[in-house]
Amino acid sequence: MSILAKIKQYQRAANGDGLSTQASHALIELKQVVKTYITPAGTFVALDGVDLSVNAGEFVAIVGKSGSGKSTLINMITGIDRPTAGEMWVNGTPVHALSEGQTAVWRGHTIGVVFQFFQLLPTLTAIENVMLPMDYCRMYSLRERWERAVHLLEQVDMARYAHQLPAALSGGQQQSVAIARALANDPPILAADEPTGNLDSRTADVVFRLFEALVDSGKTILMVTHDSDLARRVGRTITLADGRIVNETGAGPALHNGGQHVHKSA
Repeated sequence: MSILAKIKQYQRAANGDGLSTQASHALIELKQVVKTYITPAGTFVALDGVDLSVNAGEFVAIVGKSGSGKSTLINMITGIDRPTAGEMWVNGTPVHALSEGQTAVWRGHTIGVVFQFFQLLPTLTAIENVMLPMDYCRMYSLRERWERAVHLLEQVDMARYAHQLPAALSGGQQQSVAIARALANDPPILAADEPTGNLDSRTADVVFRLFEALVDSGKTILMVTHDSDLARRVGRTITLADGRIVNETGAGPALHNGGQHVHKSA
């Protein structure tokens, strides 16, 4: 059985064919997720029994001080890192149960990741960077990949720079290309780790408005941010401290953390 077929089998089971460990139909469901790191100074607990549910179509900001566990949480959800304990269900798949190879294939079809430092390949043009996820996952025909990449660059107002290398683009332009790349395989979820951290306020607002438009079109977005102004503009904000969810504002499912109900503000 291929890796993709195995992942689809997980998803079918989660939708009613016998995987009783997923109790809800949330798009993202974390249950008692723990992440610890062994350091020369001892064991460091980055996430401490986190429970989290995110429904389809939500725009969620994850905030907290440096070292609170924000990036670790995003890395868990995207499968970039693995939990020490607990369960993570994303789009019907038990991510905690996947092998490294399965996780890479699953991520390519399920989550688009946007990084603070863009992570564009410097030797590829803008359009080649956008086509890369489609090439990796073997989605669409060669002609369709090109046409889709052009369309996505048009969506982020970057089509006229399609044949430019990243070094010839500004930070905001590179981030726009990175967002187009994250959308290449039409994933239901976008995960963005400080996507405006390297941008000036005007460019950051442009990127944020693009995210709002994507949510309006049905995407689910999780955004780690240190920008309190941007965090106030999303539908739901989750605050972390010392690896635990300590506060939630806005709509969304009730949160619990280590068996304790998390304070929820209006």
